[in-house]
Amino acid sequence: MAEQEVIKHTKKIYKVWNSKEHGPWQKIKEFLIEIFIIVFAITISIWFHNSSEYRHQQAEVKEFLIGMKSDLNHDLVEMENDKRSYRAQEAAFRYITSIKMNETLNNDSLSKYYNPVFNTTALNVNNGRFEGFKSSGKIGNIKNKELQNDIMDLYQEDIVSLLMSTNSYVVNKKKFFDYVMQNRKRVTDTTSNIATILANDEAQNISIVLSHPNEVLSRYDTCIEKMKKIITEIDKEYKL
Repeated sequence: MAEQEVIKHTKKIYKVWNSKEHGPWQKIKEFLIEIFIIVFAITISIWFHNSSEYRHQQAEVKEFLIGMKSDLNHDLVEMENDKRSYRAQEAAFRYITSIKMNETLNNDSLSKYYNPVFNTTALNVNNGRFEGFKSSGKIGNIKNKELQNDIMDLYQEDIVSLLMSTNSYVVNKKKFFDYVMQNRKRVTDTTSNIATILANDEAQNISIVLSHPNEVLSRYDTCIEKMKKIITEIDKEYKL
């Protein structure tokens, strides 16, 4: 519509400027009027286009943030479960390292702690939605800059730090597994020397490290706090 108006008034300028029925001042007056109309039409067209594009961008932002809220709620459940797992591993390895020299571990207690001792815990982050939105260059369309910064900090700093800590813990856990697998032997058909080998210095040294997952737990807390803050900000932004 705006293009048709521009063409229409451009033709009119040409017609007036070349008309023999108009004097010079009349031509200038008509020329300025038509130029004003053209500029006004273009300005209005640009405004409508920008307004439409902005509404579209904010609709995408809203869809992204509400979807992210769902991702974060799922991640919060997993993180709370992960924290319980690390607390259980902490208790198990503190028991293993509680014995004095020349003592052995109680088989019944080892059975109680078997799962936390021989399982690993790793975070599976739902970050696909964030990575897709970021790679498309649309993160900057989030008009709430505090929310935008919190999201970037969570995924590019807090979670990265958490994964570094959990990966380091899992590496030490693998050392523990390897030591047990290399030294474990059957004593009878139903028993093994596990209590004895876990009392050895090498197993004790690895267990001391595994009995202190403080950094892991602290970084889980940082992520959980940031996630809850982001969810609150999203709820406030859209009155959810």
